Amino acid sequence: MKVAAIQLESKLDYKFNLDRIRHYLAQAKAQNVEAVFLPEVFYSMSNGIDPTPYLIEGENEHYQEIKKLSVEFGLYILGGSVATREQGKILNRSYNFNPQGVELGRYDKMHLFACDLSKHPSSTVINEGKVYTAGSKPLMIDVGEWKLGVSICFDLRFPELFRWYSSQGANVLSISSAFTVPTGKAHWHTLVRARAIENQCYVVASGQWGVHNDRMKTFGHSLIVDPWGEILADAGEGEGMITAEFSMERVNQIRERLSVITNPLKPHWA
Repeated sequence: MKVAAIQLESKLDYKFNLDRIRHYLAQAKAQNVEAVFLPEVFYSMSNGIDPTPYLIEGENEHYQEIKKLSVEFGLYILGGSVATREQGKILNRSYNFNPQGVELGRYDKMHLFACDLSKHPSSTVINEGKVYTAGSKPLMIDVGEWKLGVSICFDLRFPELFRWYSSQGANVLSISSAFTVPTGKAHWHTLVRARAIENQCYVVASGQWGVHNDRMKTFGHSLIVDPWGEILADAGEGEGMITAEFSMERVNQIRERLSVITNPLKPHWA
């Protein structure tokens, strides 16, 4: 399976963001890509003062706009996230669609980012818990013959989630992100490669890049990593799209070489 990860500099204006996404989806379709992974909060990024007003509520127009992407281009649209209001709570939610527009499953970010780098030159202080309510369940979906475990950004730092996915049969992990510049420089490549190596899975880590508002600058460097930890593609800085081919033979070869996947202790969500 050929996959792509789109790296964006998302703005508050969802129409602007959708135009950029469609530009890359057209490229993906022309390159015979089957599945495209989007970054965290791809639909609308806060202006740094107020939360995005473009919330999914039920299957409103914003939900339909995202669903439409899969049908319009005949592609799996995976990962990514968008702010969703449900029962009075705001959730950082990933919606996943097959090429016919059928929703495969939704995942609410379980680990909310809290970071105080006020003494760092970036002066970054972020606490997602002031906006979002954390999710409580993982999500694993079928993408053709592949089994995908879904995660969002700060989840990356909690290896038990990914070990649970691999123990349940996952061979691909999605890590849609908006990593800040200081934490990205320090940890991004190391953590993404570690999740691939530990779980002997392909990892698609699609990220935001650029200056979104006065408080939020993201690192970029969207990655596609193979189950041995080799980086197949790195988007670097700037908007763009990266692609790679997945091979089930490669997964099986690596898992036969080293047997590391075992059933973990029962997690709190099981």
